[in-house]
Amino acid sequence: QVQLQESGPGLVKPSQTLSLTCTVSGGSITTNYYYWNWIRQPPGKGLEWMGAIAYSGSTYYSPSLKSRTSISRDTSKNQFTLQLISVTPEDTAVYYCARAAGGSHDYWGQGTLVTVSS
Repeated sequence: QVQLQESGPGLVKPSQTLSLTCTVSGGSITTNYYYWNWIRQPPGKGLEWMGAIAYSGSTYYSPSLKSRTSISRDTSKNQFTLQLISVTPEDTAVYYCARAAGGSHDYWGQGTLVTVSS
């Protein structure tokens, strides 16, 4: 059973960098052909895909967030990390990490609320 768990600060100040880590258990993030995603949901809005890192280490980003987003991984810890720079209150959301295979997200973390506020 694959499990994903998000971790990181719940409060970030405007203009700072939001950093979250997803720890994966029950499966390796380097296993063919899985993609490891970051998805967020602002209050009262729908899900927004932010980006992903593939089993190969290749990264993919939403065009609307590409200039502010970076996804990396630590294979020794079986973790992948999201960094979002220059945050504003509009970046307040529940952030999820999720695994994708065959075009669908089959395993999700529980989500973590990040509030951007001074």
